[in-house]
Amino acid sequence: MRFELDEALIDDIIFHMENQDGDFVLDIEERYVIDIHNNELDDDIDIEDENRFIGIPYWSSSDGYRLMERFAVIVKNPLLREELSFALNRNRGVFRAYRDVLAQHPEAEKQWYIFKEQAMKDEVLDWYNSLREEWGLEPIGTEPEDNTSLVQEDFDIKEDDDFLFTAKNAAGDFAGSISAALNGSVLQINKFEVKEEYRCMGIGKTLLSKLLEKADNQKLNVTIDLPAETDFFARSLLLENFQPSMQRFVRKN
Repeated sequence: MRFELDEALIDDIIFHMENQDGDFVLDIEERYVIDIHNNELDDDIDIEDENRFIGIPYWSSSDGYRLMERFAVIVKNPLLREELSFALNRNRGVFRAYRDVLAQHPEAEKQWYIFKEQAMKDEVLDWYNSLREEWGLEPIGTEPEDNTSLVQEDFDIKEDDDFLFTAKNAAGDFAGSISAALNGSVLQINKFEVKEEYRCMGIGKTLLSKLLEKADNQKLNVTIDLPAETDFFARSLLLENFQPSMQRFVRKN
């Protein structure tokens, strides 16, 4: 029996995929998932009826572990990535340790649940498309994953003063800032900071873009002194049409 897959049915299937305590099948006629060992099922229901019941996608604790590994790999914040990797390498209590780490990083925790939901939805869609192939139908498309960053919509960027932009997380905690001083028609960036736990999340680029947008509106030239150890950030500046204008050599005693 053919059936249509909608968001409500996908959610129901995913919910039961994660339940390791039951043996579940999809009731195509009633359009919901049931446990075949449920004693409340009517006696006249034949659970072996393949035209009405079909097994849902298999999902084990090993699948869950591999999903956590995938997420840890794409996390751009090096400190968080290290903490997640440490949790995954524990001998026991891995799932609890992983959740505890994410609980300390609310923005990343939110992105984890989005990532997990999309991955499991893809599993359901792959399963459904295999059925459609048996039915002689074309597969339905899947939504592409967006694993590019953990971020920016979860931070509040505000201009707190003239040419001072500050980023705060959802809890209102400081995440980073950029400030500049105006000298004639030249705007000199004199402070640019992103807290270590929020680095590699796109916050620095967002702060810089906000400042440059205001500078462009006022037709100001912008300069910044870049320490040698942050040479990696030069690529971001070049993308914003900065051009190197001088080299500074320092002799330290």
